[in-house]
Amino acid sequence: MSLRDHLIARIDADGPMSVADYMNECLLNPKYGYYTTRDPLGAAGDFITAPEISQMFGELLGLSLAQSWLDQGSPAPFTLAELGPGRGTLMADLLRATKSVPGFHAAAQIVLVEASPTLQAAQQQALAGYSVQWEDTVSSLADTPLWLVANEFFDALPIRQFLRDGDGWREKRVGLQQGQLAFGLGPSTPQPALDHRQHDTQDGDLVEICEAAAPILATVAQRISKHGGAALIVDYGDWRALGDTLQALRSHKSTDTLDDPGQADLTAHVDFEALAQVAQTAGCAYSRVTPQGVFLERLGITTRAQTLAKQLNGPALDNLIAAHQRLTHPEEMGNLFKVLGLYPDQTTPPPGLNA
Repeated sequence: MSLRDHLIARIDADGPMSVADYMNECLLNPKYGYYTTRDPLGAAGDFITAPEISQMFGELLGLSLAQSWLDQGSPAPFTLAELGPGRGTLMADLLRATKSVPGFHAAAQIVLVEASPTLQAAQQQALAGYSVQWEDTVSSLADTPLWLVANEFFDALPIRQFLRDGDGWREKRVGLQQGQLAFGLGPSTPQPALDHRQHDTQDGDLVEICEAAAPILATVAQRISKHGGAALIVDYGDWRALGDTLQALRSHKSTDTLDDPGQADLTAHVDFEALAQVAQTAGCAYSRVTPQGVFLERLGITTRAQTLAKQLNGPALDNLIAAHQRLTHPEEMGNLFKVLGLYPDQTTPPPGLNA
């Protein structure tokens, strides 16, 4: 039996499922799920993330967090955490770049929030020599000051999709058409969670909501508000979500979202306004959402690239130049990816970001 067969049987028995349920099955089904059955990262996988492109990404994020820690009086101990740490590349680069920050490593309790045993093993290898602990959820993090990074974490959380229909909303669902998976629409119903979108949408507009993001972000924001700390959230998306952004990636190419359930990565753009509102409700301040390219340039990525370039030639130098362009150029990752910072009220945002 394949995941497709399982989904068809489930829909046949229970009726159409939400896009969120479909994403959950595709990504996390214990037997067939995309994340539970493979390592999706890198050149041999289905996508490459910024840390895999260049060490400079993790180094600069690390220096931003470390300076924020210094600015808040170097509390010890503190939790240094990452959500969705992939192969551990970002955390390894972050730690290498911050080893000369006085007291930072001695005070840091490194925690990776990761449920996949395959990725935990890769992270353990990347971070050999460091004392690391793993947690399944953010709610398991210690009640201490928290400095946290989340790169391409929120985009993989399941979303629900709603089509505006007068004063109501019709949920986009996955059902069956002639025995095959197909998208359809549920009946028009009020959606209080979307009341604030009545003024900036019209009939036929599609809006996405990510219910799974709120409790995760609220937990992080509450820790930072109560104990101090900061978070850097890096992802693709916009201040306010509008339109269908659900996409499937397989072998670095876009594919139909219903074509290969469990065989492709499913993601959606992050609604940064929704994250910021959750943070604010939890008593946490948030920065302006800043394009990744601008953020990295403010932190000195070009100077860092020039320093590295002096030690390189040939293909290695070409790769460095290409990586710098890919991370910062507006037509590559520089504009599509955004950075949101969280920090306690009455303090300043992490370097690279403005209040």
